[in-house]
Amino acid sequence: MLIDTHCHLDDDRYEDDIEQVLENAREKGVEKFIIPGADPKTLQRAVDLAERYESIYFAVGVHPYDAGEYDRTSMEPYVTHPKCVAIGECGLDYFRLPESEDEIDKEKKLQKEVFIDQILWAKELQKPLIVHVRESTPDCLALLDEYAGEEGGVLHCYNADESLLKLAKKNFYYGIGGVLTFKNARKLINVYPKIPQDKLVIETDAPYLTPHPHRGERNEPSYTTLVADKMAELSLLSREEIETLSTENAQRLFRF
Repeated sequence: MLIDTHCHLDDDRYEDDIEQVLENAREKGVEKFIIPGADPKTLQRAVDLAERYESIYFAVGVHPYDAGEYDRTSMEPYVTHPKCVAIGECGLDYFRLPESEDEIDKEKKLQKEVFIDQILWAKELQKPLIVHVRESTPDCLALLDEYAGEEGGVLHCYNADESLLKLAKKNFYYGIGGVLTFKNARKLINVYPKIPQDKLVIETDAPYLTPHPHRGERNEPSYTTLVADKMAELSLLSREEIETLSTENAQRLFRF
């Protein structure tokens, strides 16, 4: 069994064929799915999917790009839902910043405030975090080190920065997806063996970051098998061992 710990099945691109997408995944042995909370506007769709399909779970949170829309009060009714397993996707993303220094400072300040509030919310609820880190490693590391609770979480689409490996001691896991199969993934491939095996989980980030050889196509959870194959190759473990350890890790982290 495989678990896709991060797939945006609430995205419009699955609206017309969600049944087929899930069937494709089941045929490949993918039996559970987590929809991260990123855009508050699609949260209700994620909840509806989780209520319709036993295999789907969801998280509640706001992506750093939507930090200006963060309103914890509006999301609070969802976190007590029995299929809400985490807080996030939340974090810091400095890839797209304004041009002026003043605006950059304001944007970073807003993202940090929203991220801290979600970290504290997860700690209060005793739920793990789903963390987005893009060109912001030092600040993310500092905030998680200061504020994160014992539940830890997962570093979504782990960016191969070795400094983040110290978070394994704070119960953080490392989300490995299609990037591992990319031809330019040398940094991640080099760091991958250093990740504790009991902290590895598999994700697709579908519909984004489609693995080789399907680059350019819409990603979907069935492609977790391609990630697992590459992980096995790099780990010197069998495919079955990768399936077992990644599934056990995900079940331990998200408690389902």
